[in-house]
Amino acid sequence: MLTLNTVNKHMADIVDTAVSAGSFTTLVAAVQAAGLVDTLKGAGPFTVFAPTDEAFAKLPAGTVEALLKDIPKLTKILTYHVVSGKVMAADVVKLTSAKTVEGSEVKIDASSGVKINDSTVTTPDVAADNGVIHIIDTVLLPA
Repeated sequence: MLTLNTVNKHMADIVDTAVSAGSFTTLVAAVQAAGLVDTLKGAGPFTVFAPTDEAFAKLPAGTVEALLKDIPKLTKILTYHVVSGKVMAADVVKLTSAKTVEGSEVKIDASSGVKINDSTVTTPDVAADNGVIHIIDTVLLPA
């Protein structure tokens, strides 16, 4: 369960929100390995389609370890999960695609729940002070 940072009376940024959730250890480790922490702690706003640890576990054995050693490929995959701007679920459902920070587009299908490419959004609109996180059940891989 995500909680608000009550000490500072504002929400945590995207990275801190993912860390405190506890179900994104692989994503956080990948963001750290790719050197994207400062970017995702920046002003944004960003929309992040965040795969859970279970989503990373669905990848073929050894994939995560290989990506952690191939920073350019890892960065490409991670930035494919980020859209510039704060796109809430109410806006996402009106779209058929979105351009990612990586440069290519993800397909959006809101006909039955919300799918980003072949991944299902399991929890939309997790607020962060520099954007929003939509939790997904499958790692998005650019073409």
